[in-house]
Amino acid sequence: MEKKIGKILVVDDEKDIIQIVKYNLELNGYEVEIAENGVDAIIKAKSFKPDLILLDIMMPHKDGIQTCIELRANSEYDDTLIIFLTAKSDEQSEIKGLELGADDYISKPIKPKLLVSRIHSAFRRISKDDGKIISFPNLEINRERFLVKHNGVEVVLPRKEFELFSLLASKPGRVFLRNEILEKVWGSEVIVGDRTIDVHVRKIRQKLNADFIHTVKGVGYKFEI
Repeated sequence: MEKKIGKILVVDDEKDIIQIVKYNLELNGYEVEIAENGVDAIIKAKSFKPDLILLDIMMPHKDGIQTCIELRANSEYDDTLIIFLTAKSDEQSEIKGLELGADDYISKPIKPKLLVSRIHSAFRRISKDDGKIISFPNLEINRERFLVKHNGVEVVLPRKEFELFSLLASKPGRVFLRNEILEKVWGSEVIVGDRTIDVHVRKIRQKLNADFIHTVKGVGYKFEI
């Protein structure tokens, strides 16, 4: 089988889950390394340099929350995707995981086909051309020229609208929290309200005549195509 572009570190203290996940990912062409706790995960991540980490939350020695915080504090892993695996399925747990820097959140029990599909989707989120251009069918976002091309037609967005749209499109399917959007687009030194985001989203939808941005009520926004 043709190897896919993607090295995955699977971190879980349940050996049967590790073996099931490892088998299914390798069956789909991914290169897989395993770790059974957070301490081991940090060590393996340094040597293996994964593109994506599947990280269980409840583990001995160092849990997934602590591990994610430590990884995100290291700029070496800025481009590493992190997906939490957990038996917790409540909304607050999911929001907390996203606030910590996770890119996705998958609840147990794990369904192998669904898991692999989510992994495929996560890798499709990686931008082309060193992040300068994000491409989808009938949609291209050029970060150098601050231009959006939809159905072959160039659409010029004001800087903040472009930065907001570009941020959401950089990781399709991921829910960006409102405070995260404000921080990354407007910065901590500029005081703006939640309505500012809503207004910008509405304008983007109107100018593109498409609903790529979806509202997650009470949480934030996500990009889907």
